[in-house]
Amino acid sequence: MSGDRPSPLVIERILRDRAGIWQQIVAEGDLNALTGRMLASSAIALACYGAVLGAFHSPLMALTSALKLPLLFLVTLAICLPTLYLFNLVFGARLSVRQSLALVMVAITVTSMLAVAFAPISLFFLITAPDYGFFKLLNVAILTLSALVGLRFLTGGMQVLNDHGLLAPEATRAQTDAYAQVNVPAQAVPAAVPADPAPAAAPVAVPAAEPVAVPAGAVPAGATAAGSTANGAAATPPVAAQPSGQPAVAAFPPGMVPPGYGPVQRPWERPPVRRGEPTQRPASMTLLYIWILLFGFVGTQLAWTLRPFFGDPGQDFSFFRSIDGNFYAEILRTIANL
Repeated sequence: MSGDRPSPLVIERILRDRAGIWQQIVAEGDLNALTGRMLASSAIALACYGAVLGAFHSPLMALTSALKLPLLFLVTLAICLPTLYLFNLVFGARLSVRQSLALVMVAITVTSMLAVAFAPISLFFLITAPDYGFFKLLNVAILTLSALVGLRFLTGGMQVLNDHGLLAPEATRAQTDAYAQVNVPAQAVPAAVPADPAPAAAPVAVPAAEPVAVPAGAVPAGATAAGSTANGAAATPPVAAQPSGQPAVAAFPPGMVPPGYGPVQRPWERPPVRRGEPTQRPASMTLLYIWILLFGFVGTQLAWTLRPFFGDPGQDFSFFRSIDGNFYAEILRTIANL
């Protein structure tokens, strides 16, 4: 695909152009369209994977699971998104609701697309090894792996926002001010520097002399051989002729820094970060990991509430089951039964 022709698939853009996605979220450029595309793609992918889960029981269970799996992720997002947004506000971050929603939707889109990519493998084991316990654990592992990869994208996006000062604006501004004080832009080095400037005399700028071709081995007029003079003394820089009454100045070749002048530091050249140096993590990044755990607990409990997704072949079809036990106890019980 050509570089100037964007892909119609939002997941391909997320995977190929992560930097562009993060920059769009930082600039809040057309986030409504981006979020809408991710929402539609996630719902379709999760519906397809839900149909695979329910196909173990019956076609009717496949249809209901295709409806409930997208509902599981979207309701979990609706429950946990206000917490993420308020966490950022409390600790001084400048994330908007649209930016927070777009970041989480990137994670959900990656999760759903990776899950539907595993659908052929799930179908293969459904046909060749139709064991209910094994099939359930296999798909729980697939969804867990897909969610971990998606949440990895979420942490990467939050780190980019932190680099732009949206998570810890005060700390970033303080570091920028400190850097500006240390690395003050140096003044332009004059082409000619007085050889022996007098305190009261102001230096006179002299136009840079045009280079003159000199034969190899020849010494220009008015200059001595490099390194020594006739009596063995160190050679001094050539002195440019000045009008009468003006101090003599020493002419330096272009690019040469005169003695006493340090290297020119540009304001955009930041010093490299050495390995092993402690870096300060903003509070919003720490709270993000706490929020991820909260998102996982809410999602698993909601999945237990919306079950069945697979459908026990020993029971009749039902849209919901009674709420007894919990998700983790059921997983442990399934592992023990294997």
